[in-house]
Amino acid sequence: MASCVARRALAVGSRWWSRSLTAARGSRPLCAAGGAGAFPLVATTTSRRHLSSRNRPEGKVLETVGVFEVPKQNGKYETGQLFLHSVFGYRGVVLFPWQARLYDRDVASATPEKAENPAGHGSKEVKGKTHTYYQVLIDARDCPHISQRSQTEAVTFLANHDDSRALYAIPGLDYVSHEDILPYTSTDQVPIQHELFERFLLYDQTKAPPFVARETLRAWQEKNHPWLELSDVHRETTENIRVTVIPFYMGMREAQNSHVYWWRYCIRLENLDSDVVQLRERHWRIFSLSGTLETVRGRGVVGREPVLSKEQPAFQYSSHVSLQASSGHMWGTFRFERPDGSHFDVRIPPFSLESNKDEKTPPSGLHW
Repeated sequence: MASCVARRALAVGSRWWSRSLTAARGSRPLCAAGGAGAFPLVATTTSRRHLSSRNRPEGKVLETVGVFEVPKQNGKYETGQLFLHSVFGYRGVVLFPWQARLYDRDVASATPEKAENPAGHGSKEVKGKTHTYYQVLIDARDCPHISQRSQTEAVTFLANHDDSRALYAIPGLDYVSHEDILPYTSTDQVPIQHELFERFLLYDQTKAPPFVARETLRAWQEKNHPWLELSDVHRETTENIRVTVIPFYMGMREAQNSHVYWWRYCIRLENLDSDVVQLRERHWRIFSLSGTLETVRGRGVVGREPVLSKEQPAFQYSSHVSLQASSGHMWGTFRFERPDGSHFDVRIPPFSLESNKDEKTPPSGLHW
């Protein structure tokens, strides 16, 4: 019997999707169009009919979007693969993969305790392992539903040289880990609404997936590679709160007769437990190769104090840091509050800020 999945999970949270897909990942195949393990994906759309139920908003009906496929346990997804994000629930399409080094302190081999050094390294020897991420486009129709849980303009670039602090973003561009991809197929020739979809991808029904890269996408990837590249991912869990950090080098600018190096970093917070917690404070330590050590404290992150619950277990955001040195380190803690008013600190895994030695001029606009 086929299982229908409602798009209302966009507003409800990722765990709903994960539970719905359990059968597709298990040993019992599901019978539906699209083959074993696949089943219909449906979306809510506005209608004149008035429906009222806990799982279907009033004025909404279900409309078929596509057919789920079995997630890949091995290998990579190809350019043009349609997917649903398993954590944030949005529809998207894969542009191209990145091979990153994942430094997971939860599985690192423990060594004797050491005092924290200026570089921010803790008490574990962490060895990286290769992990696949994807550059993706987010369906613009889903952005309003996820904006409170994940920034949809998080991929930023340095702007022109006239203003050393000016940034610009490409809306609806994201990085997604392999395990967060829930693949599906669609008969729609333009299944994702994004201004770059048809500029980057061409429909070809003889291919699987039926969307192939245009020369525009290949040229854009090559020209912007230094500022898009995802190379290192850092992860650590404290009291069932997992923190994942991905740093990106953005380039160097000259300001007041000195060089200023810029990085952005993307952070994802995930509550792996059923208890509700709320982020209250951040505490950063930033070490520069020039020898300076800066401490930053503040309320929440990016002006928010997100609540992580069983229904909405994750929050993702991006921020920026600049140094007057070509490299450095960052580490710190997030302070969370429980419903009873007690607090606990969650470690932010230390990560390096490295610049590109063969640096070219950062983009001053969208390069094609």
